[in-house]
Amino acid sequence: MKEILIKLNKLFAEKKYSELIFIIENDIKDRSARLLNILAVTRLSRQKNKETFIQAISEFKQGYFQEKQTKIGLECLKNFINSVIDFYDYQGRFDNSDFFESYFNECLNFFKEAEIYFGYDSKLVSSAIRVFNRTNNLDKALFYYELLFKNNDLTVNKLASWIFYNNYKKNWAQSDYLKYSNFFNSYLNILPENKLHSLFYGTNEKKKIGFLSGDINNNHSIIFFLKSVLKNYDKKKYEVHLYLSNKIEDQDTQNFKKIVDFSINISEINDLDTINLIRKNNLDIMIDLMGITSVYNRINLFKNRLARTQISWLGYCNTTGLKEMDYLIADPNLIYPEEKIFYSEKVIYLPEIWNTHSGFEFERNYYPLPQIINKYVTFGSFNNFNKINDDVIKVWSNILNKVEGSKLILKSSTKKEITRMKKIFGKYTSIDSISFLKTKKSFKEHLYLYKNIDIALDTFPYNGVTTSFEATWMGVPVLVMKGFNFNSRCGESINKNLGLVDLISNDEIDYIHKAVNLANDKYKLSKIRKKIFDNVITSSLFDTKKFTNNFFNLLEKI
Repeated sequence: MKEILIKLNKLFAEKKYSELIFIIENDIKDRSARLLNILAVTRLSRQKNKETFIQAISEFKQGYFQEKQTKIGLECLKNFINSVIDFYDYQGRFDNSDFFESYFNECLNFFKEAEIYFGYDSKLVSSAIRVFNRTNNLDKALFYYELLFKNNDLTVNKLASWIFYNNYKKNWAQSDYLKYSNFFNSYLNILPENKLHSLFYGTNEKKKIGFLSGDINNNHSIIFFLKSVLKNYDKKKYEVHLYLSNKIEDQDTQNFKKIVDFSINISEINDLDTINLIRKNNLDIMIDLMGITSVYNRINLFKNRLARTQISWLGYCNTTGLKEMDYLIADPNLIYPEEKIFYSEKVIYLPEIWNTHSGFEFERNYYPLPQIINKYVTFGSFNNFNKINDDVIKVWSNILNKVEGSKLILKSSTKKEITRMKKIFGKYTSIDSISFLKTKKSFKEHLYLYKNIDIALDTFPYNGVTTSFEATWMGVPVLVMKGFNFNSRCGESINKNLGLVDLISNDEIDYIHKAVNLANDKYKLSKIRKKIFDNVITSSLFDTKKFTNNFFNLLEKI
């Protein structure tokens, strides 16, 4: 057996996957857990498709069953869980079938078994966190992130994820975000200055402004906000550089490349070379559009300073914790003067709203209240399902119970297994009153779903942003709740800029009260709907030219 394993390892190292699979399948009848593990890993290394995923998952599972209480059995289990998640992600966000429910149940049941026998294992915990994230069980995910933290097993990416996912809950005060973001800052890698190109401190004929994002593709929400600035800037006065960290480029990417002065994809370039590349471009200001939100974030670049002035804007609505991030762009509705001490950056304010949407290239039509035709009220939320925490579910269920015959439409921009969410809703209200819609492949189809909604319900404490802009563009009012920091006050700022302060609730009780009263006042609701439709395009939410002037005036002050 030892000789066979040496041979197989050699074939794997040489990437002779087909030969390795042939030997195991044809020459070895009694396959140990170790061989099953090697076979499954090799299958997925050679090719990833539905068939190979199913085969590999079965072999990892068989290997775990053979040796549940050995290290190789544990290795099989970790690979089983990770391959299930990889398969789930591979299937794509448009496949919302219940196919994976039994897989996820097995993952969690096996995890509980192994946790009892093996105790704490950081890689096993990390694998389980992936399952909790996909099944929308944020409480469990955060519990195990904290366990990794207590055992000093957090990598930079895991620590970033832990901090970011806490934005979906109300457990942390803003002082906690500052505390742990400062800790995150200490984890980042500082490169030797003698290996870095000198920072530029001279004067450019045109001001050079850089933007970094990994989300300029696939109709990502950031596209519609960044376009507001990049389509309208003064090319005689400014030179704009766009740095892309997304590996996949599409038509959206190409469109953005055409409207800036310089662009480059840095996804395959290491940190050292990227820093030197950007520093050589002699930027006046570098703006990060991701923070710790994107899987393609390159926050470590900012730790090593890309320009003499660095700004966080748009993508992450909280503090980064980086002392090298000089400024955070907000507006007066988001961070109050006395709260600036809880943000590591210097908070600077745009006069009205912190971002503006570029709008859509579809004809706008006014749609009357669906309630008039349906004879019942339809609530809706198209926010990422991560934002729909247990508190949100309880409040929304309470509203459905108080408004007779009402319905709730839910749709997520990210793929999530919804069995758990359905069960929680079922504890508080009739699940028959809730529709879970599949993600639409056509963006126009997605947008026109808003005409079926009477009242959009915002999530809390993590507010919707893009979804609120979309809803109001379609003339749908959004009910929001007051928050306690940048991230949880986005809804307030949007409604204040629309002059809809009546749609800002003080707390959960007020939120329910406002939703019920509005649902029961068809005349008032219809009047608000028409007001939004008539006024939203000329408001600060969509006035891109005015916003661009405000944005670059702010940069000039810096």
